[in-house]
Amino acid sequence: MAQRFGGKFSPDGTGPETSEERGAFRGATVDPVGARSNVLFVPPVVLAFTSIAGGATTLITGLLGAAALALGAWLLRDGLRAEAAYNARKVARRPGFPRKIAAALLAATGVALAAWRNEPGILAPVLYAAAAGGLHLAAFGIDPMRNKGMEGIDTFQQDRVAKAVDEAERHLAAMSDAIRRAGDRQVEARVERFQGEVRELLRTVEEDPRDLTAARKYMGVYLMGARDASVKFADVYSRTQDAGARSDYMMLLTDLEESFSAKKRKLLLDDNSDLTVEIEVLRDRLQRDGIRLK
Repeated sequence: MAQRFGGKFSPDGTGPETSEERGAFRGATVDPVGARSNVLFVPPVVLAFTSIAGGATTLITGLLGAAALALGAWLLRDGLRAEAAYNARKVARRPGFPRKIAAALLAATGVALAAWRNEPGILAPVLYAAAAGGLHLAAFGIDPMRNKGMEGIDTFQQDRVAKAVDEAERHLAAMSDAIRRAGDRQVEARVERFQGEVRELLRTVEEDPRDLTAARKYMGVYLMGARDASVKFADVYSRTQDAGARSDYMMLLTDLEESFSAKKRKLLLDDNSDLTVEIEVLRDRLQRDGIRLK
């Protein structure tokens, strides 16, 4: 009897997906800071240079306006990244500081100072400031103003998870900084893939803070060890280009990735078990109350 085979390259695309087949850029995200926000650094430069030829009042006013515009553009970048992180998570708190709104106010202030420099008075600067602030908010929006998915979650536990996640992100950033010194694009891509698996575990813990105790060793001790190994590998490989060290480091990343993936699956399985228990308890209560379920 003929047997139908499936796989990665079969028409129906069946077959298990291994960690090697997922690719280095699985879960990769686009930097939310694009050309629209970067171009806002141009007006403060223009304003500063055009103020040099004027008198003392024109110079000081222009420099203050340029500083306000530059600070607003910088805050906008942080606000866009914070909003992207908020949107990417199922459970998230609103940003502690409304950076995008502050950026709009600074843009309005900078434009008002620039207008007052050319046309001293009250009406024109106010009108220009209102237009600049309104257009800024229309183009980039405002910051998220409410928490998301926080109903029924212990805020104390959530704070503990946030601190653990911040520590884990610092370890991942240190890994990336170290690996860049090695100058090997394949190794960098491999590290990015491992970090994607780690961040999936972090998101799992964020969505259910009760998993923190079970995952704390992975988020702290193991990531710290991965960071230290990355630093040592980068130091050795940048000097010697040792193929053996490269192979050992890649194998370490594979083992770590499989460990983190297995831990993530176990946490999700435990969450499903908790749900099953809750359902059975509710069914028993309904039956004791005389409510028959099909």
